[in-house]
Amino acid sequence: MARTPGQAARRDPDWEGVRLHVVSGKGGTGKTTLAAALALALAADGGRVLLIEVEGRQGIAELFGIAALPYEERRIASVTRAQLGLPAEPGDGADSGRTDSGRTDSGRTGGGRTGGAAGEVFALAIDTEQALLEYLEMFYKLGRAGKALQKMGFIDFATTIAPGVRDVLLTGKACEAARRKGPDGRLRYDAIVMDAPPTGRLTRFLNVNAEVAGLARIGPIHTQAQAVMGVLKSPETAVHLVTLLEEMPVQETVDGFAELREVKLPVGGVLVNMVRPPVLDAAAVAAVHGDHREEVAVALGEAGLGGRSRSPETVRAAVEPLLDPLLAQAREHSERVELERAQRADLQRLRLPTYELPLLGEGVDLGGLYRLAGELKRQGAA
Repeated sequence: MARTPGQAARRDPDWEGVRLHVVSGKGGTGKTTLAAALALALAADGGRVLLIEVEGRQGIAELFGIAALPYEERRIASVTRAQLGLPAEPGDGADSGRTDSGRTDSGRTGGGRTGGAAGEVFALAIDTEQALLEYLEMFYKLGRAGKALQKMGFIDFATTIAPGVRDVLLTGKACEAARRKGPDGRLRYDAIVMDAPPTGRLTRFLNVNAEVAGLARIGPIHTQAQAVMGVLKSPETAVHLVTLLEEMPVQETVDGFAELREVKLPVGGVLVNMVRPPVLDAAAVAAVHGDHREEVAVALGEAGLGGRSRSPETVRAAVEPLLDPLLAQAREHSERVELERAQRADLQRLRLPTYELPLLGEGVDLGGLYRLAGELKRQGAA
């Protein structure tokens, strides 16, 4: 059942126990925006969350209004429930949320909730070449030889001709972060949110075992792929898909969940983005297709069109040019409402937790991002 914006002031999260949230969706649906909003929502109770992007677009930096992210985990924001417009929990502190454009992750060790303090969002933009160099150093101890290979173009060549290796490296970084512990033995992060590739490439990206099967049946790459799949197919992972109430995004979402189930990857929830508020009630929508020209003309006259003279001729002259455009807009709105109703029905047949996020008419600035995070929190997504 879909949960609409502002429906509940407080509810328990639907994804208790999930530590790796993979967010995907058809291009243009706002998956990066909602991945960032989900990270903020997950951190709002005082946790530490890592937000990862894998496509090299620097979308996270753009959303948070900060400089391009380097290949390192860097704190980009702190957040409280109050900043998301949520009531404080007992014992919450009054730390204000903020973005942080320069401080690197050199603070606390060990994960876990931070009590009354603000939660923290860290970000990592994975660089495939650097990740492969790390991998070669870890398993083959290449050291400076790895740098030489990079200068010769081998690293770029290897990740281009063997996309399965690239995907193992990208997903591997997220899975490693999900299991990483600090010196005190506590998990470093409470949750990881990955802004994944679009749904058209998602299953292939996540199903790394199948991708590397033809490349390596034994050895470090095979071992790494096995470890990655151990995390991705565990109850600690959920794959959420972002959609719009439009035919193509909804169909791609339905197909995407079917593909995930086919390869036994854990499906998460449906994030319905850019939901427009209703303008007409159900009765008005149903009445739009009748002949109401004269009724509308009378209503416009009663509203004051035609000036002070109020003579029938003056009123009609003022009203007539408005009738066709107004009736056309009403019909268009009615058609959109019917289309959205049909798309909602298709999504409901998935029988998955569904969350609806409002269309922000002013665009998604930092304030809008926090507003979306608050909606996700209210509806139980975090």
